[in-house]
Amino acid sequence: MLFPTGAFALFFLVVFAAHWLLVRHAFRLAPAADRAMLLGASMVFYAAWDIRFCLLLLALALWAWWMGLVLGALPRTEHRRLLPGAIAGPLCVLAYFKYADFFIAEAGGAFAWLETEPPALLGVVLPVGVSFFVFQALSYILDVHRGDAEAERSPLNVLVYVCFFPHLAAGPIVRAAHFLPQVAQRPDWSRIPFVMAGLLIAGGLAKKLLLANTLAVELVDPVYRDAAGAGALDAWAAFYGYAAQIYCDFSAYSDMAIGVAALLGYHFPRNFDQPYRAASLSEFWRRWHISLSSWLRDYLFIPLGGSRGGEWLTRRNLMLTMVLGGLWHGAAWRFIAWGALHGGGLVLERWLGWRGAKPGWRHWLGVALTFHVVCLGWVLFRAPDLATAGGLLAAMATGGEAMTVTLKLAALVAAALALHLVPGDWTERLEQALRRVPAPAYGLAFGLALLLILTLGPVGVAPFIYFQF
Repeated sequence: MLFPTGAFALFFLVVFAAHWLLVRHAFRLAPAADRAMLLGASMVFYAAWDIRFCLLLLALALWAWWMGLVLGALPRTEHRRLLPGAIAGPLCVLAYFKYADFFIAEAGGAFAWLETEPPALLGVVLPVGVSFFVFQALSYILDVHRGDAEAERSPLNVLVYVCFFPHLAAGPIVRAAHFLPQVAQRPDWSRIPFVMAGLLIAGGLAKKLLLANTLAVELVDPVYRDAAGAGALDAWAAFYGYAAQIYCDFSAYSDMAIGVAALLGYHFPRNFDQPYRAASLSEFWRRWHISLSSWLRDYLFIPLGGSRGGEWLTRRNLMLTMVLGGLWHGAAWRFIAWGALHGGGLVLERWLGWRGAKPGWRHWLGVALTFHVVCLGWVLFRAPDLATAGGLLAAMATGGEAMTVTLKLAALVAAALALHLVPGDWTERLEQALRRVPAPAYGLAFGLALLLILTLGPVGVAPFIYFQF
């Protein structure tokens, strides 16, 4: 079920009404009733894609709950022998669905060398959002192990944490220590940030429908279908256009997820902070997909040794973290290359001692260089294979005169990137200004804004980019 659809709007209205009625009238006598309703709603939301994987989702959440109970009952000194098995469950799910066919295909070369018939691909269907709900389950197990979260006695609380529909398909990855205390408490109607939630939802719809979808359909997809034959101007437009598209697409989902959760009384952390303003790759990863980058830092980079073992080990840990982060995105060499590019860039920055600069020409030079390295990485990320990526880069240098880009598309790319030049707290400023508007007037304005966005947007809604991860 996609956020920017009438089906989701109807679904959410029902869930919103049922949730707050249960909170108001049944929470004291039966607090589990509301959580059970949210879990059921999350299953309906996920079943709209494929009902077959609902059992997988529930089983993974129950595994995390059970492992949390086992770890929580033991002294931390005894966790070492159980923790590998606890995290192996979710990792095996991820490995099978995302990487089984990739490794079988890669092993085919060895079988050909041995003149033996290679094994057939399994034809595994990738569940929507599998990487995200696997990381949710791992977060719970690891937070209990580290003592950041208490082991939950109630399986329902962990089921809601892993399966909660706003973040189920594409994040943000919410830590157990942050979200489970909210699940255990009674949501407070009086503290719902209606204005901020409305801004996030309307802004997310605008970024997805007016910017990301249009750029995908009219610019990026046509150029990448024949990257080697693209004109130089078209190739450059797609180079910048995909950077604009993926930012608008993914940040739109995150904004809408945060806004939807806020309307139900739950707080999600911010997931994007104008990433193309970064003056270094390390700063970029503090601004882009913040929940994933912080997850990789806390659960992978630091356990590998972080920066504690000297400069060479630190560089190794950076490379391993980014390469594995690339592999997390998909089972393909292009994702490994994308992760290696970012890892190599982080190592180079550390070797040069570059941490950005004070405002001035050096700072803006750092912003420009960082942005173009990121865009180079997006070519690897978007292309279906390394050959296509190479074809696009070659077309940027020597392409012909074919013309796909128009003034409208150039303006949309510029508008998407210009979002990074406005003050970072502009939504907070706008919220403060709109708080003085009477609620009926604000509701009418919000409804008209949604109607205008839906009217101006293209027909149909493409799935969010990160649904495939």
